[in-house]
Amino acid sequence: MLSPAQLLTGYARGVFPMAESADDDRLYWFDPQLRGVLPVGGVHASRSLLRDLKKGGWSAHLDGDFSAVVAACADRGTTWINGELSALYDQLHASGHAHAIEVRYDGRFAGGIFGVTIGSAFFGESMVSARTNGSKLALLWTSNHLARCGFTLFDTQFLTPHLARMGGIEVPRAIYRQNLSRALRRKADFTAHPLLSDVQLWQAMTHTS
Repeated sequence: MLSPAQLLTGYARGVFPMAESADDDRLYWFDPQLRGVLPVGGVHASRSLLRDLKKGGWSAHLDGDFSAVVAACADRGTTWINGELSALYDQLHASGHAHAIEVRYDGRFAGGIFGVTIGSAFFGESMVSARTNGSKLALLWTSNHLARCGFTLFDTQFLTPHLARMGGIEVPRAIYRQNLSRALRRKADFTAHPLLSDVQLWQAMTHTS
């Protein structure tokens, strides 16, 4: 069984663990040739997404219920998050190395994202949507928050079409590790600032777009 320290060491070396399924007790290290990353503070928002944000009713919450966000991310037909990983994430959260952003609409859970932090690197683990645009807005809030808190790397592990539409790209392993090395040498604090309100986020997005 991995320890939290071993897990952090793996991330710092550029690899990450996954299980084949929730029922699989084994963990496997992954080191893809191409790594997915999102621009810190530069995630793309479509016009329709910004219109939805402008309508109001949205809110974001930092570490309100970390375990619940992880559980929601794992609650799908096929998941790589098994019981051991869930427990490890809880331990990393307790030590300040894992965080979650939960998005709500009219007070109800709409989506969220969680990840691991080391230095100025944020390793996005998984996200979930319980309402249209829930996960997209979680990405917007996270990208903005990372920039405001001094982060320089937003790792997404793999690049999906969804992430590509929001500005994600793939970088070769060697380039990723160079960026990771620089990010690990810098300090950032995920809790340094509160999350913006939906109005503030919309203003920030429309001002820079």
